[in-house]
Amino acid sequence: MDSFNLAIVVPVLAVVLDAMIGDPNYFPHPVRYIGNGLDLFEGFVRKVGLNLRFSGWFALVLFSGGTWAIAEFFLAIPFLGFVVALYLGYAGLALGCLIKESRKVAVLLDDGNVAEARKALAMLVSRDTSRLDENELRRTLAETVSENLNDGFVAPMFYLALLGPGGMWAYKAVSTMDSMWGYKTNRYNELGYAGAKTDDVLAFIPARLTAWLLLVVGKRRGLNFYGAKEHYQADACKMESPNAGWPMAAAAWLIGGQMGGPTVYFGKVKDKPILGPVGNNWNSEMIERLLALSKNAGYWGAGLFIISASLLRWAMH
Repeated sequence: MDSFNLAIVVPVLAVVLDAMIGDPNYFPHPVRYIGNGLDLFEGFVRKVGLNLRFSGWFALVLFSGGTWAIAEFFLAIPFLGFVVALYLGYAGLALGCLIKESRKVAVLLDDGNVAEARKALAMLVSRDTSRLDENELRRTLAETVSENLNDGFVAPMFYLALLGPGGMWAYKAVSTMDSMWGYKTNRYNELGYAGAKTDDVLAFIPARLTAWLLLVVGKRRGLNFYGAKEHYQADACKMESPNAGWPMAAAAWLIGGQMGGPTVYFGKVKDKPILGPVGNNWNSEMIERLLALSKNAGYWGAGLFIISASLLRWAMH
């Protein structure tokens, strides 16, 4: 496939398709196949009794390298390669789905339907939502929107523009490993080590770019830019994750709502660091501002990455 299609046409059309149709349940998605493969792999290594730390590193090479190799094989096929590239590019982005599903939760809360909002939010997060009140539901929604702006859109878009669909899906394979196994529990502490650490490295630059994009767009939209600029880096460094706190802290200060605090994961309460103005609860208007901010920041980032990658490919020829 020629560099023009890889650098401009495929990423642009992928963003458009993601915005228009999101991720319908009936549509086949590579993440599901990667996840199924990881489940089979985990079952095998546990049954055989292999070393879990080693198995995690082996899985990292197998699934990320294998995903890239399979993608590149199909991309090299004339005519079909462009269709595959477009499908992989579109399937790797999740901003449209994130905004749509988050707004669904927000509407349920606005209508006073807390029980249904808990169920809808549970589809977006790994934490327990069954006992969250209205304020906690909105805070959790704000956290997942800001964190997943990077994980679900900016980071994969960064790798799509830089390395093409194959590189993007090698990153997505690592990200999927981290999502499934990257927990510091007795079950996954060893098996998930490789995926979690590699994901930290690969998401390092995109997470900071996401925070920067939020700040730039937030300033243009008249949000609390100077307060965010002053505080977001210090707040981001409070987080256990080296990356998650950057977009979360930037969004929290820009909008003016607190993130963090007691959170239930797998039946255990975890005290997460406080990000943003302490004690400021999220309301309906703040959530709507966050969704608009995230959407605009994502699209500005996509444009920036596409233009930069195009110029880089042009300079290298």
